[in-house]
Amino acid sequence: MIKFEGNTNFEHGNQACTGILITNLGTPDAPTPAAVRRYLAEFLSDPRVVEIPRWRWMLVLHGIILRIRPARAAKSYQSVWSDNGSPLLYISEQLAAGLQQACQGFTGPVRIELAMRYGQPSIEAGLQTLKQAGARRILLLPLYPQYSATTTATTFDAVSKILQKWRWIPELRTVNHYHDHPAYIHAVADSIRAYWQTHGQADKLLFSFHGLPKKYLLKGDPYFCECQATARLIAENLRLEADKWHISFQSRFGREEWLQPYTDHTLQQWGEQGIKNVQVICPGFSVDCLETLEEIAIENRNVFIEAGGDKYDYIPALNADTAHINMLFDIIKQHTTGWPETDRILALKHKDDLQKQQQRATKLGAKN
Repeated sequence: MIKFEGNTNFEHGNQACTGILITNLGTPDAPTPAAVRRYLAEFLSDPRVVEIPRWRWMLVLHGIILRIRPARAAKSYQSVWSDNGSPLLYISEQLAAGLQQACQGFTGPVRIELAMRYGQPSIEAGLQTLKQAGARRILLLPLYPQYSATTTATTFDAVSKILQKWRWIPELRTVNHYHDHPAYIHAVADSIRAYWQTHGQADKLLFSFHGLPKKYLLKGDPYFCECQATARLIAENLRLEADKWHISFQSRFGREEWLQPYTDHTLQQWGEQGIKNVQVICPGFSVDCLETLEEIAIENRNVFIEAGGDKYDYIPALNADTAHINMLFDIIKQHTTGWPETDRILALKHKDDLQKQQQRATKLGAKN
């Protein structure tokens, strides 16, 4: 048997698999100041997330932010933490498990692995698991419907950095975005309809997306435009009149201008204008997390009610719902077209080729 680097065994005739690396942003290991500090230090040190000269930003980050913000953020995490731990992590795990079950219908072995860009389980661990499973083809699927350099691109950076250490690089494909994919638009719209059936329809539907500094848009980041397209397509699917829905951006940080309009300002204005009933959905988040369960469902609800509103509802993310699993499975099928594990005709040819390869190797003296 030939031994390969990384403790990976290779045998002639072994069947390879397709690996699907599902990634999300990440979460602290616990809702404690120490765990939050570790998480924020990794997250906010990413030069794609904060585009400020390194020397200046490191002074601010380690001299001020990481001394003050972790204790405050830990209290926020405590408000959404459950016996299962971080909602972003355990819901993402449920989603990955559902996708693994859906992939059983493929003709060859397909392995789903979940990884977080920051924190655990790490992208390096996920890639190593796929490597050990024999993944010669890997699809990178970041759970960000809208592309941004701060999310999708930095995930690709991390994968690329790890693969630089590998001698045998797998074939790699990346899902850059799916903000206008018909299955995604239908899934979100259907989740809103289902919510309306139980809770009724509000006077206003607000699409709230995570914000970015405005300068990122001016530098060419397509995120703002893709958010606009997502909201418009969902509203069209729901056949909403123009005055029934609105788009805004949340989670701004620091003093510089971010993408506008701001979510909290919008809700404050609506409450002051006499709008009594609003519903908010966050189509940029694939699963619920701190930014949806605490910032939107709690903090911004208080903003609206205190400004004069009467009824405020947060419509949950797609999470691990069957519709979400089916939608992502459609995207996986689309992006793995031509790979033998997911194409029935190619699978038969690939199996025959492996048998012939093993026979040729045996003639050349290979033991396995």
